[in-house]
Amino acid sequence: MGKHISDQPRSQDQTRLREFTRHEREAGTHPAIEALRHRPQMRDGDGRKTVEFLRIDRGLRT
Repeated sequence: MGKHISDQPRSQDQTRLREFTRHEREAGTHPAIEALRHRPQMRDGDGRKTVEFLRIDRGLRT
């Protein structure tokens, strides 16, 4: 007499889930991510100002 189906180890389910997510991850990038990558970069100098303000806030003089 064999074991009942609920007595079987569940490790196979975890393996299937891991392989499914790996396959989905490696299949490619989401179209929304591609759209964000191909957007024109708009830089107006605000990033540099932030860097300088943070430098001053940290107490660095140079």
